[in-house]
Amino acid sequence: MTDRPRAAGPHPATDDAEALPPPAASGGTAPLTRVIRNALDRLRAFDRRRPRVWDAAVTAFWAVAAVLDYTSGGWRNVARDNVTASEPLVLLMSLCFSLPLLWRRTHPMAVLLLMAPASLVNIWTGAVVQAALLQLIPVFQIVLRSSFRTVGAAGALFLAPVVAVGVRIPSAWGQEVVSYVWGLVFVVLLGIAVRTRREYTEALVERAHRLEHERDQQARLAAAAERTRIAREMHDIIGHNLSVITGLADGGAYAARKNPERAGQALEAIGSTSRQALSELRRLLGVLRDDHPEAERAPQPTLDELAPLIDRVRRAGLPVHLELHGEPRSQSLTPGRQLTVYRVVQEALTNTLKHATRPTSATVTLTYSRTHLDARVTDTGTGTGTTADAEKAAPPAQGIMGMRERAALYDGTVEAGPLPNHGGWQIRLRLPLEDTHP
Repeated sequence: MTDRPRAAGPHPATDDAEALPPPAASGGTAPLTRVIRNALDRLRAFDRRRPRVWDAAVTAFWAVAAVLDYTSGGWRNVARDNVTASEPLVLLMSLCFSLPLLWRRTHPMAVLLLMAPASLVNIWTGAVVQAALLQLIPVFQIVLRSSFRTVGAAGALFLAPVVAVGVRIPSAWGQEVVSYVWGLVFVVLLGIAVRTRREYTEALVERAHRLEHERDQQARLAAAAERTRIAREMHDIIGHNLSVITGLADGGAYAARKNPERAGQALEAIGSTSRQALSELRRLLGVLRDDHPEAERAPQPTLDELAPLIDRVRRAGLPVHLELHGEPRSQSLTPGRQLTVYRVVQEALTNTLKHATRPTSATVTLTYSRTHLDARVTDTGTGTGTTADAEKAAPPAQGIMGMRERAALYDGTVEAGPLPNHGGWQIRLRLPLEDTHP
C-alpha cells in the first residue's frame, strides 16, 4: 500500500467483501468450491455491470438487519444496565448506521463522518446497538483506496466516540473500547491484504500487456527485417540477371549480322541465365508460402560460385579478371559471410555492366589476412556512368546502401568511390572472418 492519495470515486469492481477472483480451478477442484467460486464471479460481474443496484441491495440488507435488531429487542441484550436511550432514538441510530452505506464506495470518509455523531450517542447512552459496527464498512473502503494518512484519520474518527465515552465511563473500556479496537485492527489488516493482492494482480496484468505489446513489436520488426532481406535478395538477383541478359541480347543482335553462330551462343546464354534467375526467384519467394516446406533447403550462393558469376558477366560483354592474394580461407567463413561477399561482388559487377559508358574492364580482388577478408571490385569506366550513378539512382536499402547493410550484419564495412589516378570506380568490402563483438 502506497502513501499516495487516491481518488475516492466509484469502484464498481469492488464490493464490501472484495477479493480478487481465484486462479482457474484445476482438475481436482471440489465441486462445492467450484460452485462457490462461480457464484462469486457472477456477483462481481453483476457489480461491474450495475454498481448502483448492488450498492442499493447491500444498503437495504443492512438496513433491514438493523431494523430487525431494533424490533426484536435484540439490542437490549448488549445494552448497559443504565441505558438512557429511548426506542425511537435507537431506531434513528440504527438507520444512521445503515442508510449512509449507499455512498460507502463513492464517499467513504463522508459516510464515516455522518456515522460519527450516531456512534457517540450510541455509546454515551449505553444502547450499544450492533449496527454501530457497520462503520467498519466505509473504513474498509478507505483502506482499499486511500493513503496511510487518510486511513489513520478514518481510524481516529472511528475510535474517537468510544474513547471519549471510555474516559467518562471507565467501565466501558472492557467491553466497547476493546471490541472496537480489535474490529478496527482486523478490518485494516483485511483491507491491506486485499489491496496488496489487487495491486499485485494489476501489476501482473500490466506486465502481461506490456510483454504482449513487446512481442507484437518484435514480430513486426522481424517481419520488416525479413521483407528488407527479401527485397535486397530480389534486387540483387533480378538486377544482375537482367543486366547480363541485356548485355547478351545486345551482343547477340550485333553478332547476328556477322556471325550467326555467336548469336546462337548468346541466345543459349540468355536462356541459361533466365532459367537460373527464375530458379533463384522461386527459391526466394517460396519462403513466403506456408505450403512450401522445401523452400529454404536450396543452398545460398557461396564463394565457390564466384567463378560461374564472373563467367556469366564475361559472356555479357564485360571482361573481368579474378585475383586472389593470401591463403584462401573460405572454409572459415560462415555461409552468411560468403553470401555477403558474393552479393557485393555481384552488385558491383552488375552496376559496372549497366552504367559503364566506354569499353570497360573490371577486376575482382580477394585478399585474405589472418582476421579479415578484403574484396575489391574496380572498373575502368567513366565517372558519370559507373556505380556512382547507381548509388544516386537506387532506392533506399538497394544498391550501395544494400551492400553496406549486408556488411554491417557481420561487422563489415563497404567503401565506394572513384579511383584516384584514372577513370573508374572502386567498391571495397572489408569483412572480419569472425564476429568482433563479444
